[in-house]
Amino acid sequence: MPRSWMILPATLVFSLGSSVQADDWPQWLGPRRDGIWRETGIIDKFPASGPKVLWRSPIGAGYAGPAVAGGRVFITDRVLNEGARNDPNPFSKKSVPGKERVLCLDEKTGDAIWKHEYDCTYEVSYPSGPRTTPVAQDGKVWTLGTMGNLLCLDAKTGDVVWAKDLRKEYDAPEQTWGFSASPLVDGAKLICLVGGKGSTVVAFHKDTGKELWRALSAPAAGYCPPVIVDGAGRRQLIVFHPQAVHGLDPETGEVYWTEKFRVNANLTVPMPRQVGDLLYLTTFYSGSALLRLNADKPGVTVLWKSKTWQGGNGKEQPDATDGLQSIIPTPIVQDGYLYGICSYGELRCIKLENDARIWETTKATTGGDKVRWANAFLIPNGDRCFLWNEKGDLIIARLSPHGYEELSRAHLLQATNTMAMQGGRTWPVIWSHPAFAQKCMFARNDKEIICVSLAAENVRGIRN
Repeated sequence: MPRSWMILPATLVFSLGSSVQADDWPQWLGPRRDGIWRETGIIDKFPASGPKVLWRSPIGAGYAGPAVAGGRVFITDRVLNEGARNDPNPFSKKSVPGKERVLCLDEKTGDAIWKHEYDCTYEVSYPSGPRTTPVAQDGKVWTLGTMGNLLCLDAKTGDVVWAKDLRKEYDAPEQTWGFSASPLVDGAKLICLVGGKGSTVVAFHKDTGKELWRALSAPAAGYCPPVIVDGAGRRQLIVFHPQAVHGLDPETGEVYWTEKFRVNANLTVPMPRQVGDLLYLTTFYSGSALLRLNADKPGVTVLWKSKTWQGGNGKEQPDATDGLQSIIPTPIVQDGYLYGICSYGELRCIKLENDARIWETTKATTGGDKVRWANAFLIPNGDRCFLWNEKGDLIIARLSPHGYEELSRAHLLQATNTMAMQGGRTWPVIWSHPAFAQKCMFARNDKEIICVSLAAENVRGIRN
C-alpha cells in the first residue's frame, strides 16, 4: 500500500482572509499546487445511493475548474450572444461573440453572491469557455480568460481592482487553444504565461497589476501552469513551453538554466512534477523525460527521455507509446512510482527511475476500449486516490505497483461538452478539474456546478 504521496515544496499559503485555511482549495491543484487533498474524516466507500449532493447551481460553459476559499466558490464560464453558435468542428477558429463571466457562489448553498462579465469574442479551437482555475487570496481573486483577459477582482464585491488585455499589451502570438496556464501567486507576484518576444512569462504585482519583470521568448507560450520548486538551495520557477523547460529566479525573472525540448503541436499541458531532486515532464505527442536538479548550482541533468520524445508520426498511438504520454492531467508520484493517464485513457503505473511500465488499465476512464484523449484527474487523499473521470464518475481507488484496486464509484454529473472528436465522431466529456475543500468536491460541466459531501460522518446521516 502507498505510504505517502510525494509533494511539492509548500512555498505558497493561500486564504481569502489573513489566516490559513488548510481545508480550502484556492488555486490550481489546491493549497500547495500539488493536487494532494489533505483533509481527514473523508468517506471510505460511497453508500448505495451515492454521496450526498448538497447543492447544484446553473452556470455556462467552460473547462475552468473552481477555486474555493473563505466560504466562497469562484468559477469562470462563457455565454454566447443571442443567435451565436459554436462551430460543431472543435478545431475551427471561427469568430464567435459572447461574454466571459466570473461567478462567486456561496460555498454552503451555491447561491450567487456576485457576477462580473465582459464581452469576449473567441477565435480559438475548442471554444466552449475559459480554461484556467481562478486564484483567491487576501481578499482578491485573479482570473485569466481564454483570449487573454487578466483580471484582479475584489473577492467580496466582484469590483475590478485592475485588468489587462495580454494579447494587446504584449502582442502575444495566437494560442491555438487560448490562454490555458493557470496563474501562480507567489508573495506579491502574480506569474502568468503570456507569450510574445521577451514575455513568454510575466510577473505582475498582484495588487496593482504593475509589471515586475518579463522573461523568455518562444514562438508559443503553451498551456502548462508555472510552478515553483526547490533546487540547489534556492527556489526556482519552472516554466515549460513547447520549445524548452527553464528554471528562473521567481523574484527577478533571471534565467538560471534552459533545457531544450521540442513538443509537437505546442501541447505542453501537464505541470512538471518535482520528486526530491528530480523533475518529471510528460506530453501527449512528444513523450516524457526525467531531469535531475543540480545540487551545487541551478541547472539540470537529463536522466532519460522516453523513446517517443521526438513524437509525432503516429508515435502517440497506444501500441507505440512506452512510458506515459499525458495530454490533460498532471500525474502523481509515490514511493518511486508514477501514476497518470496516457494518450488513450490508459491509467499507467511507471517506474520513475527508468520509465518502465509496470501496469495499465482503462477501468478508470473508458472501462474498455482505448479512446483518444480519454481522461481522469487523480487526487490522492491518505492512502487512497480519488479519480474524477470525463464521464462524471467519481472513483475511490488504491494505486500501487501491484495494480489498480477500485473501492467505490458514483456517477455524479452528466458529461455535456461535445468537443471530444476522433475520426469525425464526437462524444460528451467533462474536462474540468474539480476542487476538494471543506470535505466536499466541487465539480462542473457546461450547465451546472455541484457540491458533493465526501465527509465520513454524512454516511451515518450526520451533517457537518
